[in-house]
Amino acid sequence: MADAMSTELPKAYDPQTVETQTYRLWMENRDFHAEPGDPGKPYAIVIPPPNVTAALHLGHALNNTLQDILIRMHRMMGDNTVWLPGTDHAGIATQTVVEKRVLAEEGKRRTDFGREEFVAKIQAWKDEYEARITEQLKRMGCSCDWERQAFTMDEARARAVREAFFRLFKDGLIYRGKRLVNWDPATQTALADDEVDMEEVDGHFYYLRYPLVEQGTEARRHEGTKGAEYITVATTRPETMLGDTAVAINPKDPRAAALRGRKVRLPIVNRVVPIIEDDYVVLPDPQSDDPKAKYASGFLKVTPAHDPNDYELGQKHGLPVINVLAPDGSISDQHGWPKEDFGQGEAGFLLGLDRFEAREAVVEWFRKNGLLEDVKPYRHTVGHSYRSHVPIEPYLSDQWYCKVTDPRLAGAALRAMAPDQRDPSSGGTGFQPVSRKHGQDAHATDWQGQLRFFPARYARTFQTWHENIRDWCISRQLWWGHRIPVWSKDQQAVWRDADDNVCLRFDPVSNRSYLCLRQDDPKLIAMLESDGWTRDPDVLDTWFSSALWPLSTLGWPRDTPELAKWNPTSVLCTAREIITLWVSRMVMFNLYFLGRLPFTHVFIHAMIQDGEGRKMSKSLGNGVDPVDIIESHGADAMRFTLASMATNTQDVRMPVEKSAATGKNTSPKFDVGRNFCNKMWNAARFALANLDEARRHEGTEARREEVDEGKWSLADRWIVSRFNRTVAAADEALADYRFDQYARACYDFFWGDFCDWYLEAIKPAMKDPARAGQTAHVLAAVLDGSLRLMHPMIPYITETIWQRLCEVRPERGLPGRIMGCMSPRLVRAAWPKAGPCCDADERTFRRLQEMIVAIRNVRNEHKVEPRKPVAVSIFAPAEMVGQIAANREMIESLAVCRLREVRADLPAPPSAARALAAGCEIFVEGLVDADAEKQRVAKRREELTRQIHALRGRLSNPSYIAKAPARLVEESRQQLADAEAELARLG
Repeated sequence: MADAMSTELPKAYDPQTVETQTYRLWMENRDFHAEPGDPGKPYAIVIPPPNVTAALHLGHALNNTLQDILIRMHRMMGDNTVWLPGTDHAGIATQTVVEKRVLAEEGKRRTDFGREEFVAKIQAWKDEYEARITEQLKRMGCSCDWERQAFTMDEARARAVREAFFRLFKDGLIYRGKRLVNWDPATQTALADDEVDMEEVDGHFYYLRYPLVEQGTEARRHEGTKGAEYITVATTRPETMLGDTAVAINPKDPRAAALRGRKVRLPIVNRVVPIIEDDYVVLPDPQSDDPKAKYASGFLKVTPAHDPNDYELGQKHGLPVINVLAPDGSISDQHGWPKEDFGQGEAGFLLGLDRFEAREAVVEWFRKNGLLEDVKPYRHTVGHSYRSHVPIEPYLSDQWYCKVTDPRLAGAALRAMAPDQRDPSSGGTGFQPVSRKHGQDAHATDWQGQLRFFPARYARTFQTWHENIRDWCISRQLWWGHRIPVWSKDQQAVWRDADDNVCLRFDPVSNRSYLCLRQDDPKLIAMLESDGWTRDPDVLDTWFSSALWPLSTLGWPRDTPELAKWNPTSVLCTAREIITLWVSRMVMFNLYFLGRLPFTHVFIHAMIQDGEGRKMSKSLGNGVDPVDIIESHGADAMRFTLASMATNTQDVRMPVEKSAATGKNTSPKFDVGRNFCNKMWNAARFALANLDEARRHEGTEARREEVDEGKWSLADRWIVSRFNRTVAAADEALADYRFDQYARACYDFFWGDFCDWYLEAIKPAMKDPARAGQTAHVLAAVLDGSLRLMHPMIPYITETIWQRLCEVRPERGLPGRIMGCMSPRLVRAAWPKAGPCCDADERTFRRLQEMIVAIRNVRNEHKVEPRKPVAVSIFAPAEMVGQIAANREMIESLAVCRLREVRADLPAPPSAARALAAGCEIFVEGLVDADAEKQRVAKRREELTRQIHALRGRLSNPSYIAKAPARLVEESRQQLADAEAELARLG
């Protein structure tokens, strides 16, 4: 690498060559590795582990670019910095994609294999995509500590999961319960509440008639419906009527009194169920804006096994719970449907039908039998699995739960929030600190109020979630994941010895004993299973192991130096959709097991959408592969573009189009990054060539000239001040996670100030041996500082230029201005510090810029040849005459002109084009016909006179002054002052 870097920078920037060589240099020198004993205050980030389901997408590229900016910056600041990489096993998602692959390639389903055999296939998939993900991160330039790479199912993480489960089980915070869960019929597993996406769908309200049972008679099969009394229920899921166990009416409904004590006979199944009264039922109101009231019939079919609200009603009124669905969502009599229904009714024709097929069949049956009163279209929200994307079913099932509603979990998370980000009007939960186990201080306050969200609005999401949280269903009916370490057997069991590694619990409701093992003991397990104990077949929710990520990646449950040094980590950089899925649980678990936060800052970045505001996805064909962009534009160009898009908005749009060269998706936004990188490369080549020339000249002298600010030009003083101001702006932006402002500050300074102005302004000085020495000092120092400042965002180019700069100018810096220890590699160099700024120098230079731009504009308007000098005279205020004269050379060089006169009492030269800038009148001579110029001036006087008349009229109108925004009034006053001043100058 050193040899490759020792030559002059190539004329054109080749990202592929530079990136490969540079990353190898970093890896060979272990520049990303940190040890707990290294100097500096701790700074740590745990990477949100990408799922091993597929390669990384553009959202990952954004997230990891932002993390890498923070990591590289803090490493340069001298902090003991570590970025912990890893991947997530993603239980449901990974098992699903492998099942699809196996079905497509082998024509077999998961159940055609043994558990271990199929898990081996998933493991092979994991190995393939983990390697691919790692390579992608490296190509992006991510400076992760690869010696600490983790996987959520590796041995160390499995040990942490086992310990956490055991402690929670022992403390009564993990329990088994039979209740309605969110069930995914496609993957046939339970889902937690935050794994359900609510989507608007077009559906229908079906109005079904249930015949009333005659009073005073025994329940009997209903013979026909003509002349029979009935009530009408409204439902969007008519197939669930097979499991109805009551019909409810609001006691305030005028019909309630007459129906008190009555019953109805369910069609199809012929089951007689009671009419109950409950305030929960919505009263019908066809004129209401509330769709629940607008579409209501006043009668609610109660299906406790298939609706969470109905389940609560059923528990309240002691109703039976009848499940009519199989795990795959088909109609089934094998999961709790009483056999007597099939002796009395005619439901057999529905068995085996998919739930949606059954819906059509039930509706058709009601229609044929005269019991379908109406069907109304209805748009409503339906829960969908976040993995399979099919509608979920509320499903009665035995599952394992984590009692996150306990004050030690959700309550602690709420107390951790920064007080100024917590909404006091929400009412809160009333959680109070209680005694916590495992050596934690129940009254610890060091973590309370320390959790802060950026942008602050996302704190509300976190707060609302914990104030309304329900116990977390943590079991999944899968093979890929952490197996639940619990064995069970019927009847109450007794454990013979006290053992810290075994916990036994008895559930009197199910009459079943549950035994949790802290760690696998083959002999003990064999003994248990020979005694009739069976291990739970389910695995833990993926988010259980992810919730331990800031702990397990640092060695917990072992008391490691890494854990002591870097937990809590510094910031979590993630997306808004996993605040509840992941951020919440990491906070609860870290507080519970370690008594401190997992991180103090949570930065939520914007989501990237396509140009039409749609989410990028394979199905829409609008996704952009980051590797494609790296190969077409370079990693630095991609990183700069993504950083510049990381605004505080919720979403950002990136227009997507097909590349004419590759046929792959790209975006013109990446061209901005590529152009900036090319500008950096070309500017560096120019600067290095001039510094190399200065070095050769210095080689003929006794020694290099010392830095002497007294000999600096205005341009030198200006660029140093501008650089220091830019460093301060970058520091402020990054402290607030405003990556877009950081990118803009770097862009404006390097392209606008350094390239467009400073490099052009110093060309005469660099050719003058008497002045080149001082200018070279400034040039080298500012280039050095710029590389440091931009390195976190644009690491490859900056490191490459740095290597060459160290050869050309190994000793550089401006005492008291721009300093930093020399480092052979930029990745380990010091972060620049903002030095003093000079407002006066910046103000003077800005005036000169305005004049130069004005002269350039006149040249362009009159189509003067680019290198042909023009004669210029300037009528300037007395205080500016000396400033202009002192910088005559720069003005003449940058404006391609000859300054004839600079005076405070200059008459207008004949045949001169006139421009106004910086309070001066600038005359570019020999460009204008005198008569034509007189006509132009006369026309301009007329325009200004009309404008002044209109503005004076507007500002003299009391109504305008009273009603117009203050900003507009002030703008009008300024426009009037400017117009009057210009008219006065025209004479």
